[in-house]
Amino acid sequence: SKLRRIPSNPTAMEKRPLGNTGLMVSPIGFGCSPLGNVFGGFNEEDGINAVHEALKEGINFFDTSPFYGITKSETVLGKALVGIPRDSYVLATKVGRYGPDEFDFSAARVTTSIQESMQRLGVSFFDIVQCHDIEFGNLDQIVNETLPALQNMKDEGLIRNIGVTGLPLHIYTYVLEHSKIKLDVALSYCHYTLNDQSLLELMPLFEQHNLGVINASPLCMGLLTPSGGPDWHPAPPALKAAARAAAALCAARGADFAGVALRFALATAPERVATTLVGIDSVETLRKNLAIA
Repeated sequence: SKLRRIPSNPTAMEKRPLGNTGLMVSPIGFGCSPLGNVFGGFNEEDGINAVHEALKEGINFFDTSPFYGITKSETVLGKALVGIPRDSYVLATKVGRYGPDEFDFSAARVTTSIQESMQRLGVSFFDIVQCHDIEFGNLDQIVNETLPALQNMKDEGLIRNIGVTGLPLHIYTYVLEHSKIKLDVALSYCHYTLNDQSLLELMPLFEQHNLGVINASPLCMGLLTPSGGPDWHPAPPALKAAARAAAALCAARGADFAGVALRFALATAPERVATTLVGIDSVETLRKNLAIA
């Protein structure tokens, strides 16, 4: 098929090494969960236009999952990437989580999962595949079955790099201490934010294992926004109250609370966190985030 040229300004955005993967990624990564309409009110054409505009602006890292919108995110991203040269973007997806309460980290399921994701995204390999929210699975199974299955696909050239994701930080320590399969990347969310920098405690371990580190949810699942996030947000009442007070202070001084929070996350040392994922659903959202960065 005819390749679509995405004219871009090569100086628009720096690229950083992602650990020892050999990948160079933009400091802002395109978080693709909104492409699955997980927050509602999503327009598919807006999402596709946002992907194209992000590429023009120098954003080259796209992170998705079959869980986001129950395959919708991968499907929409696949439509957006039609005709885009494969070497112009870094593509990451996940395995193991397929619904709010649906998890399957078996070797058979993750193997077919990757094949299914390839079909939806129209690619022949993934730069990164990550086990998704592994705290909901059995960590021994992750170490002894899931990661070896991913390594087999890595040996076949279908995966270039392997990682894990989840909320509690102890999962990374466990996997790194017990796995015979080498991890290449770790994706952590809500632990390098204005209110929580506990991810830094793991940096010596990550550096010891030469991991590329991806930070996600810099707004702490909406807590660090004027709205304070969804009703189900798990933050304790005192933290929610502190976030409301911070939002009010920013508003009184004419500052954007979410902008302050995002700027904080993006200011971390690049040798520690290579890229920060920001959820993007439209060109408007993209422009707002680029203005902050």
